Amino acid sequence: MGDIMYIEIPGSKTHELPPLLVHGSEHNSSQEQSELSSVMLEAEDMLGVSDATPEVIEQRKFELALKLTEQYRGLLSHWLWGDSVLEWIRQCEITFECEDTLRKLLHPDVWPHASRASFVALLMEKHVPTHGVALEKAVGLRLTFRQPPPIDCFSNQFLFYLNATVADTAYQTWSHLTPRGPAMFPPERFHFEVLDLTD
Repeated sequence: MGDIMYIEIPGSKTHELPPLLVHGSEHNSSQEQSELSSVMLEAEDMLGVSDATPEVIEQRKFELALKLTEQYRGLLSHWLWGDSVLEWIRQCEITFECEDTLRKLLHPDVWPHASRASFVALLMEKHVPTHGVALEKAVGLRLTFRQPPPIDCFSNQFLFYLNATVADTAYQTWSHLTPRGPAMFPPERFHFEVLDLTD
């Protein structure tokens, strides 16, 4: 992360933050079949003109539709993580407001102060296991979409190429809203649990 400026927190107490409750996606076979059907036309449009047999073309279309569905599920996993992280940040802000030592750390009229992106940096510095989900992309997707859009809202171009770029741009814009780079929370001064609610 380069030169990190940490906020000085008075005392030596380790502060307890609310648990991060991670909501995962639950897919059943009818949802998967519906998603696959939704992207069949997109897959067909992606196939170029070919002299292959109809069976081979159908197989290629099916495989491409499977790839598009897989890309969508990855996007959905990221969105759900991003939604969980933003909700956790809201809970942390309430905790900060209730503790005298932490209250002033989030106020822009006090420098250095932490931004909401400092909470995302704290998660990364604490090495929270995300199972392949990139936190910045996850938060960026959640900032971009208020609700997870259904698969048929996305073009194949978005699913294959653009979603990472859009998510990254959204996160970078959001995280740089303060004129001066925000100070970060010293990770050793905070403790929290991560609870996976997928089951």
